[in-house]
Amino acid sequence: VQLVESGGGWVQPGGSLTLSCAASGLTFTRYVMKWYRQAPGKERELVASISTGGTANSVPRFFISRDNARNSAYLLMNSLKSEDTAQYSCRAETGILTYWGQGTQVTVSS
Repeated sequence: VQLVESGGGWVQPGGSLTLSCAASGLTFTRYVMKWYRQAPGKERELVASISTGGTANSVPRFFISRDNARNSAYLLMNSLKSEDTAQYSCRAETGILTYWGQGTQVTVSS
């Protein structure tokens, strides 16, 4: 099983960024997909989740989606702020199994 995030980088405050999480080696439609972030010196926090049926929840300004045909989940981040700077990781989970990606760095600064 492999989860590979991409799309991170540097963005100015107020900008937008879309992260992708490509999954392989698993039956993607059976997994809830989640995005977490962790800033230096802070606890890891959940920012978005989407169920197998497509029900999505996220913090304000962020939107999660999934494309089951592409075995991928996405995180659209709008109106980015400096406090959004963090390592962002995706997670695939069922009631029994959990997999993590390696993460992608997002830096918001002017």
